[in-house]
Amino acid sequence: MARTIAKDHDQKRAQILKSAARVFAREGFDRASMTQLARECGISKANIYHYYDSKDAILFDILDTYLSDLRDLICGIDLEGLTPEERLHRVVAAILLAYEGVDDEHRVQTSGIAALPAEQQRLLRGYQRDMVGFVSDIIRDNAPEVFEADPGKLRSATMSVFGMLNWYYMWNAGAGSEARQDYARLVSNLTLHGVQKI
Repeated sequence: MARTIAKDHDQKRAQILKSAARVFAREGFDRASMTQLARECGISKANIYHYYDSKDAILFDILDTYLSDLRDLICGIDLEGLTPEERLHRVVAAILLAYEGVDDEHRVQTSGIAALPAEQQRLLRGYQRDMVGFVSDIIRDNAPEVFEADPGKLRSATMSVFGMLNWYYMWNAGAGSEARQDYARLVSNLTLHGVQKI
């Protein structure tokens, strides 16, 4: 007879992912053990194996959940009726606000993807490419003549936006929503108009 799934299965799974992200961010994926993960989750090692058969499976689920949810959130923003400039402001702010409260997952993303098999890496990097492409299209629409004349500049501008947002996450991880909105405006204005319009 098949084992029934507990009513709180999804809740416990989410708790394991959150706790494991904390351990991986603090200790590094290679140094973390299933024993540490179970202790951080407040459950037995045997119990954690009920949900995941390895720490590799946990790592993939952390990143798959985090990046697919982030991609769906960002690429699903309603931009109907907005000017290209307004669209950039909206999306940059949404990205920075989406980073709030997921510092561990974000840190694990930057160091953990390479530890996974190639097929899983391709899937996760696909989520990242979707977001980069979405933002890139918005940046292009703000100055199509510039980027048509020099397409290489579009990638540089797009990755510079993500670089600025990730800098803020690294150095101001505990910042609240208002501070994030302020910085998002600064990033958008720098991107759109340069330092004269900050």
